[in-house]
Amino acid sequence: MNRPSVREVALDALLKVEKNQAYSHLLLHSTLKAAGLDKRDSGLLTELVYGTIARKQTLDYYLAPFIKSGKKRALWIDVLLRLSVYQMVFLDRIPDRAVVHEAVTIANKRGHKGISGLVNGVLRSIQRQGLPNVDAIADPIERAAVQTSHPQWLMARWMNQYGKDDAIAMANANNIPPEVCLRVNRMKTTAAELVAHLGNEGVEAERSKLLPDLAVLIKKGNPFGGEAYKKGLFTAQDEASMLVAKLLGPEEGMDVLDACAAPGGKTTHIAEQMNGTGHILALDLHPHKVKLIAEQAARLGLENIETRAEDARKLQTKQHYDRVLVDAPCTGFGVIRRKPDIRWSKTEKDVKHIANVQAAILAHASQFVKQGGTLVYSTCTIEKEENEHAIERFLDTHPQFETNERFYRRLPDHIQANGRFSQLGLTILPHDFGTDGFFMVALTRKHE
Repeated sequence: MNRPSVREVALDALLKVEKNQAYSHLLLHSTLKAAGLDKRDSGLLTELVYGTIARKQTLDYYLAPFIKSGKKRALWIDVLLRLSVYQMVFLDRIPDRAVVHEAVTIANKRGHKGISGLVNGVLRSIQRQGLPNVDAIADPIERAAVQTSHPQWLMARWMNQYGKDDAIAMANANNIPPEVCLRVNRMKTTAAELVAHLGNEGVEAERSKLLPDLAVLIKKGNPFGGEAYKKGLFTAQDEASMLVAKLLGPEEGMDVLDACAAPGGKTTHIAEQMNGTGHILALDLHPHKVKLIAEQAARLGLENIETRAEDARKLQTKQHYDRVLVDAPCTGFGVIRRKPDIRWSKTEKDVKHIANVQAAILAHASQFVKQGGTLVYSTCTIEKEENEHAIERFLDTHPQFETNERFYRRLPDHIQANGRFSQLGLTILPHDFGTDGFFMVALTRKHE
């Protein structure tokens, strides 16, 4: 039995995302594992799946003049056409004739002669006539949405919050695949030593310019199969995410509550900052995610983390903590470059719903902060409703807390000089520093 081609595997993965609202990053991980592809084909599969999902809106605009709207077709035909046009438009190294040949072969295999003729006709018409001009779209929001392949409602929202230029720059940044970024476990090694260690394993890496003593960027190779990973010398984490634990500023011997901890990147970073001393209570709602935190802590050699499957809104304890982190569940619009399907799966209603959940977690967790202690609130979204507005509402009802701008001195000089600070927190957009989009703010509980 012939094994399916990379493009067939990609088509099946894309169909699962369309039909089941499957998360692209989780689906791709399981697909790569099951397909047993070699290194080169794994890279192509990742590019085809992520790229086709990310450029969906633009691809549909390109295809619209060549297919009959309103005519019922099997979903796989539309997805196959998107997948094919993505390769023709956005990938230079694959000849158009190879793309058309493969698409027609797949159409023949899955459908019948009429369908393969349709696919062949559409793709060859695009070759002959060229693509429709996006600049011809009169409405500026619709034009930006199609150019950058984002939902129109989301583009309108971002333009309203950040202005046209930043909204478009942010959307364009979302279409650039991120580099693999590693956080150095400074209890075991240094950034320079890790770069050298990875080099010995055939992995090309360099120290981050934003966090040179803490982060390493992978330029070539897979760092997760070697001894450096097994020995717990690093963990995967984006640079913006690393800033959260720096803002929190935990010290040796402290008691820390991490209210929404999974998958544990910030939890383990906090534990490393405390040099394995003190105590961290790491909560998450889902037991299988709590297990992930425990596994990471064990690999990194961290014994000061207690994990517990518990809803942060229902925590009951008489203990008070020196530091409390609420890294709240959010819409995730700051990490679209890692999870391109987020832009299509979320709606405006989701923003309002998740904002209510965030407010409940923040209000409940705040009661466990010691007097004089620090509460950090963070999200991986850039929605003001979930960020600045959430903090504004919290401060209105919790006068015992105040924002503390002194803590921003814990962040790198480049962030302090060029970050988007307001009285209610720091927002990082994806195009600001080439990181994920994030929001974070430090609050102090006043002495009563």
